[in-house]
Amino acid sequence: LMNIKKARNNKLVLSLYVAGKNIKSIAAMKNLNYICNEVYKGMYKLEVIDILKNPKLARLNQILAIPTLIRNLPLPRKNIIGDLSNRELVIAELKYNGYSQ
Repeated sequence: LMNIKKARNNKLVLSLYVAGKNIKSIAAMKNLNYICNEVYKGMYKLEVIDILKNPKLARLNQILAIPTLIRNLPLPRKNIIGDLSNRELVIAELKYNGYSQ
């Protein structure tokens, strides 16, 4: 029971900012889906934001490059820019103190 509770507290809350269906955006979504399903299965919440449909959110969150992945939780907030093709690096960037696999 303790492990389930701990896992729930360790949920990753992610936002992926993309611009329509361009090659880099599609690659980022594929890579992130792979990472989330392999490493964080059931322990993440992902929101994909298309800045072409929602430019206000991009400005609000100071998105300067596309695609950008934001780890909203746990804090500190972290931005990862690019198509996320270096999966090992992305996994390392998403890790945080207190998280054990």
